[in-house]
Amino acid sequence: MSKLCVYLGESLGRYGFPDGHPFGPWRMMAFWQALRDNNLEHQVSIHSPIIATQEAIERFHSHDYVERVKALSITGQGYLDYGDTPAFPGVYEAIATVVGSCLDAVENIMKNRCNKVFVPIAGLHHARRDSAAGFCVFNDCAVVIETLLQEYNVNKIAYIDIDAHHGDGVYYGFEDNPHVIIGDIHEDGNYLYPGTGDSNETGTGTAKGTKLNLPMPPGADDDAFFTAWEILESFVTEQKPEFILLQCGVDSLAGDPITHLQFSPQCHKHAAQRLATLTDYCAQGRLLAVGGGGYAAHNIKHGWTAVVEGLME
Repeated sequence: MSKLCVYLGESLGRYGFPDGHPFGPWRMMAFWQALRDNNLEHQVSIHSPIIATQEAIERFHSHDYVERVKALSITGQGYLDYGDTPAFPGVYEAIATVVGSCLDAVENIMKNRCNKVFVPIAGLHHARRDSAAGFCVFNDCAVVIETLLQEYNVNKIAYIDIDAHHGDGVYYGFEDNPHVIIGDIHEDGNYLYPGTGDSNETGTGTAKGTKLNLPMPPGADDDAFFTAWEILESFVTEQKPEFILLQCGVDSLAGDPITHLQFSPQCHKHAAQRLATLTDYCAQGRLLAVGGGGYAAHNIKHGWTAVVEGLME
């Protein structure tokens, strides 16, 4: 079996905001150092970042919005949303590299060059088709899903999200699409941005029942996660997806400065292990994991290395 593929490189690490923003450009190097410290660097296959074409980005995002990001990328001034997501010089190239690396991962998976891949600086699940939101300029997860549907004719994709924040950009982007299965464990929207992801949000129209939201109360611990995970795993297994996309944000771990969940890295390792097993059973081993949020260095180090270990096992 081929090694786990991990995307790392300076151009990928550029996606991060300056001036002490929680989503800073230090995040990729923190993970890369942790890979070395845990003697994992030589147990994975390192792939270089790739920049996406504008055409590929516009599989999900509107042309006018992409053009606006390009314009603000030149000036580096202003905000791409209402105040969480500032522009900076080169932001377009940085976010296009996040998207492009995920799309390159998809190509490698679909052509059987890799079966399981981890892209740490990715998982920007809040961006909508025509706007940025919550530190997310483009939604790489949604572009991946559209690419699998449009370019590879994948009939059933499972999107699993264990970030502390509800993956609203993905949910509302595909809430009426029965080909996209969603399972999302997150902090209750009554206590945390973006305020969505209630358990009664299960999809609309012909997609009713293809989405599962499992909101957790502030302070929820490993026991709560494992209970929710059993429900999620059973739901996804019944759907028999042909491709699995895992958003494994580590802001759901205890000690994150902007969230309130109390999970340990064992939760992330378990999710990665279980999905790796499931994808071998029903999806020809096709699993892409993306890093998502996480704003404490120790959580990035321990949480994402736990994901790598889980995918390798």
